[in-house]
Amino acid sequence: MISAASLAFALFTTVANAGTAKVDKGHSGVMFQAHHFGAGYTWGRFNDFGGTVEVDGMDLKSMDIEVKAASIDTGIEKRDKHLRSPDFFDAEKFETIKFKSSSVTKKSDGLYEVKGTLTLHGTSKQVTVDVKHTGNGKLPAMMGGNVISGWETAFDIKQSDYGMKYDGIGDVARLHVNLEAKH
Repeated sequence: MISAASLAFALFTTVANAGTAKVDKGHSGVMFQAHHFGAGYTWGRFNDFGGTVEVDGMDLKSMDIEVKAASIDTGIEKRDKHLRSPDFFDAEKFETIKFKSSSVTKKSDGLYEVKGTLTLHGTSKQVTVDVKHTGNGKLPAMMGGNVISGWETAFDIKQSDYGMKYDGIGDVARLHVNLEAKH
């Protein structure tokens, strides 16, 4: 039997989740991994990013993300400076990495196929990624009382498709994106 409180929360969550919500950077992350000279993987993250998630009830409708390339952080400043250089991201010339969805198809409960344009290093390509809805929650009143939703994806890109190639670094990089949106 469903309690009245559970039913009220479910209805509130569905109604409150309608529309466009901003990504909460403090509870989200944009990370990557790249193969290093055929051995292990180098991991890193981007510290400056934002975006929006649009939902209708519990269904994802769109997702747009913008990342500042210069915010790359691997924990080693000398490497980060090199990654910002023209050898890799050329962050002065290509300041942002963007993903803008063009269509969303529900594959099953909580799993969506999202097609969109990924712009990296001045090159735009169509990509298709699976996005998982990781859940909904409600912040306590002292934290604003907002309804929040979680979303995640991980997908591979060929760096050479975006004009990025450097000896010793594998051509395929894996991007991990975890978003919490505040409605």
